[in-house]
Amino acid sequence: MHALTSKAWVRATLAVGLGAVLLAFYARGSWGLGFVALLPWLWWLDQPAGWGRRLLRAWVLSLAFVLAAFTWFGTAIAHYAQWPQLQGQAVLLLIAPLLQPQLIAWALVRQALDGRRQPWLRAWAAAAAWVGVEWLCPKLLGDTLAHGLYPAGQLRQAAALGGTAGLTLMLLLVHEALAQALSQVGPARQTRARAMLAPLGLALLLPLGLLGYGASREAPRLDAGLPLLRVGLVQANIADYEGRRQSRGSYAVVREVLDVHYAMSYDAVERQHADAVLWSETIYPTTFGQPKSEAGAQLDQEIASIVNAAGVPFVFGTYDRDPAGEYNAAAFLQPQQGLLGLYRKTRLFPFTEQVPAWLDGPLLQRWLPWAGRWQPGSGARVFPLRLRDGRELPVQPLICRDDVDPSLAISGARLGARALLTMSNDAWFSADPLGARLHQAVAAFRSIETGLPQFRVTTNGYSAVIDARGTVHAAGDFGQRALVVGALPVPEPAPTLLVRWGDWVGALCLLSLAGLLLARWRPLRGWAPPPAAPLVWPLRVWVVSPAWRAGIAALRGLSRVSVLGLGLALLLDEGLRTQSLLQLRLVAALVLAPEAAAWCLLQACTARLALDGGTLVLARRGGERLCCALASLRQAQGWRLPWPGPGLDLLTDEGKTWPLLLGRPHDLREALRAAGAPLAAPGEDSRAARYALARQRLRRHRLARPAWKFLGLPLLLALPAFALHQHIAYGGFLGEYRSYGLAAYLGAFGLWWAAWAVGVLMASAVVRAGIETLAWLGLLWRPAGALSMRQGLESAGLALLYLGLPAWLVLRLLGA
Repeated sequence: MHALTSKAWVRATLAVGLGAVLLAFYARGSWGLGFVALLPWLWWLDQPAGWGRRLLRAWVLSLAFVLAAFTWFGTAIAHYAQWPQLQGQAVLLLIAPLLQPQLIAWALVRQALDGRRQPWLRAWAAAAAWVGVEWLCPKLLGDTLAHGLYPAGQLRQAAALGGTAGLTLMLLLVHEALAQALSQVGPARQTRARAMLAPLGLALLLPLGLLGYGASREAPRLDAGLPLLRVGLVQANIADYEGRRQSRGSYAVVREVLDVHYAMSYDAVERQHADAVLWSETIYPTTFGQPKSEAGAQLDQEIASIVNAAGVPFVFGTYDRDPAGEYNAAAFLQPQQGLLGLYRKTRLFPFTEQVPAWLDGPLLQRWLPWAGRWQPGSGARVFPLRLRDGRELPVQPLICRDDVDPSLAISGARLGARALLTMSNDAWFSADPLGARLHQAVAAFRSIETGLPQFRVTTNGYSAVIDARGTVHAAGDFGQRALVVGALPVPEPAPTLLVRWGDWVGALCLLSLAGLLLARWRPLRGWAPPPAAPLVWPLRVWVVSPAWRAGIAALRGLSRVSVLGLGLALLLDEGLRTQSLLQLRLVAALVLAPEAAAWCLLQACTARLALDGGTLVLARRGGERLCCALASLRQAQGWRLPWPGPGLDLLTDEGKTWPLLLGRPHDLREALRAAGAPLAAPGEDSRAARYALARQRLRRHRLARPAWKFLGLPLLLALPAFALHQHIAYGGFLGEYRSYGLAAYLGAFGLWWAAWAVGVLMASAVVRAGIETLAWLGLLWRPAGALSMRQGLESAGLALLYLGLPAWLVLRLLGA
């Protein structure tokens, strides 16, 4: 037993070590290893183990992952905090599971699903868990497995379709296919060659298909007669500002930095004819345009005079401020016009640039005196770059960590940007330039995803001119002073699929994973629905003529479409997201009013359906009674389109029709047959009938009730958000009450509650649209599983609402 345990430990150590070595080479440019680097870890994870041991393995893999690819980050932590090198690496290992949470999900999903009976299902679920968790919980460094594919010039073009998430999904599926093929290998007589063909074919076809797309994507040509943008990137290689300040004083350091940049900018404009000049992040280490001293005002005027003399726009890193605090910013300075505007960095680095408000205090300041307290910007913002030849090009600036977030570049492309201007200060990678090289690869993927050229400048490397395919046309080496000048065409780009759809791969993976896991615990039981509760006579029904039915359906359709449209507007229009009262008015006018009108029309159609012996009696409003003998019923035809709800047309021998809208048409038909109505036994139900019956027989959880969903859940979300608002705006939870009284306090809380109710309504509408779409597609794929499939989708939808929305709020609060 001891010998077996020792062998298992040796094998585990070899597997973890081999995978770490392969990943280390992959991160350093050997991109082909990205297709096999995880195979040793897959083998180890698939060895029999319980949940606790599987979780321990995932933790070990997270340590191995960061040691293989991110030791440079531990070095950077030690350098920034002025700690010993060993302490920085210890912090790196301590936060490894937070840096790589997808490994935990990857391991646990593989444990939850049986790989022997469902290998392809588990393969997809594990890959979807990896990609979905990276989408749901954006990582500190924005890293993903696909970034190592940057040297593969053709393969990386697939990022225009699904972003780096799509490439990561491809790599994981290739790993799963190879692992499945290798599992068929045994002694010579036992190796099943046929069973290896399908996984090996998949492992080959996936990258070949993406390579074919990459080869078909046209490279930009510099001689095609298109307008070019020529930018000078000033890489001054002046690092260690703090050490220089301590030895020479702040003003002397600023003076040196500016003089170097003036000289290099002169060379870029006069000798190399640059159309614009780009300096790196925070190169002007004070607020531009809002000087804090007389010396600062003089320096502002000096920079403006340099720009006027150059005759071309300058973009440089500086600070900005307003009553909320200071911002890491990029200033756009136009000749003869002065400051055009300031872009504020959106994705601040935790603790070094920003501390969450709830965590900040004297204790943290004593422990982490270097922790920054900048405020985040409001997102993408496009600026006009006005060139001296009269052209005006819209550009999207990105500062440092902004370029690890695909959504910012995508938003800039949607706002009409024709180029990305990226600036960074990678000086904290000085001890290990691998971090700076990986950062440039991440930034280059933003150009591939959006189809926009990019001009990227850093303090000490790597500065580069990058085209829409991610190809570097001009670059400066790390740790050297360099003036990088390059020209690229800047036509109006055709939107890529990622620009049109956003970062869609991660959301798709997460949704499919939820469905698969629910199906795992709720196996499909076939078509037979559970026994229905007996009908209680008389029944409440609605008698709707075709005209009334069309009117009610139109009103309800307007309400549903308006919900989705408002949700899309909130997603795309940042200004609308901040106007809670306008949102409430729009919801009232476009959603609630049509729904209320439809309800009123239905009330006018209310009737009671009773069974009196052998007679069917319909009592309508106003005292009107219609009677029909069961023996005279000829047909009970369910509505082919169950809208505005499920219904049934009862046809008599006299040719009369009773169009009834009711909740259980299928059960009414069966009850009438059982009571003696000469209705033909139904044949095999159509897909539409099965779709409707699955909705009727659904066992609904109490959390699906409107009171819980649209009152309770918004209240749960509004309380912490309102509390944080009170602390920020008034200094305490009861701050507004003490300042303005109870009425103002309760009114403000009511507005927050209502705004969250609107948000939940929008999210619920999106989830509902997804559920109905997947339910219909699942019905086409497997009609026998309509009911159990819908039950799983409904459970997944509730989980997304009641777990996803609070999780999203927690992430926002942690980053606030």
